[in-house]
Amino acid sequence: MQNAIQSTNFQNTEDILEELERTKWKRAGKTILKDWRLYLLLVPLLLYLVLFKFFPMYGILIGFKRYNSALGIMEMQWQGLYYAKMLLMGSTSEQFWRAFRNTFMNSMYGLVFGFPIPILLALLFSEIKNTAYRGFLQVCSYLPKFLSTVVTSSIIAMWCAGGSAGNTAPGLLHQLFTNMGLTDGTSRSILEYPKYFRPIYQVSSVWEGAGYGSIVYFAAVIAISPTNYEAAKIDGASKLQEIKYVTFPGMAPTLAIMLIMQIGRLLNVGYEKTLLLYREGSYETADIVSTLVYRWTDGTAGAGSTGMSEGVIADLFNSVIAMVLVLGANAISRRVTDTALF
Repeated sequence: MQNAIQSTNFQNTEDILEELERTKWKRAGKTILKDWRLYLLLVPLLLYLVLFKFFPMYGILIGFKRYNSALGIMEMQWQGLYYAKMLLMGSTSEQFWRAFRNTFMNSMYGLVFGFPIPILLALLFSEIKNTAYRGFLQVCSYLPKFLSTVVTSSIIAMWCAGGSAGNTAPGLLHQLFTNMGLTDGTSRSILEYPKYFRPIYQVSSVWEGAGYGSIVYFAAVIAISPTNYEAAKIDGASKLQEIKYVTFPGMAPTLAIMLIMQIGRLLNVGYEKTLLLYREGSYETADIVSTLVYRWTDGTAGAGSTGMSEGVIADLFNSVIAMVLVLGANAISRRVTDTALF
């Protein structure tokens, strides 16, 4: 009797699963029709992804062909892995590996110094009880993010400028560095010194993005239930212990997701700011993959560059490494914290 009941239940389960599989698309269609307004809002995003993210992938073929602006991509001569070999081991490998190293170093400095500071700001903002004062400080910290990259880069360049005799005075940072004996006494801009480019770039990036980046972490902090802090106080926890045992565990999912996204951007340093700030004398530490590709494609990268084809391969290599870093960080986060992007 018991076996017959189990057999019947098993058969019923199979029938239900078969029915669900058979009506899968019908049920999906009903869901779309029911919430068609929400799905309609996805159309602009899908168009953006297709036109500006997926369709341009067709241009990757240029990296495997001899580029000729007079021909279509499919009409160009196939070169296989010729440009990849030249990039990694050929005449332009020294330029590429230097730019790749600079990209990684600049990004790592940004991760080490730029990732914790917004978290610290969010913690400080959460401790300010006067909402008007806190709002004023938050707005002040957000403002640099809403300034154009051209504006902020121009301000930094003016501060670092060495000036010229009888025309313009040296910039604030140039005067400070000169008084401290950190320059060679000439009118060279500080941005032309390879050893100073990275610190200036990183400090200015923190100034621009720390306040805006603290929004997500501040939202995570205020979402933590006040009863958790009250229980910690009853147990005699100090402020640092509250942060350690209440705030950080409550922020853990947000921290994990943001860290994965930050790692995904490790090799995606924005070329606009670098292009606006660096000078010929600072290429040694300032030139990144994006700016090198730009100079290759406009013919200013010097001897050995083959232009567009090699630039596409360099950018593709950069993107593949970034994808591997994202997948790796996501897998580690899933295993360690049970939190992941996908």
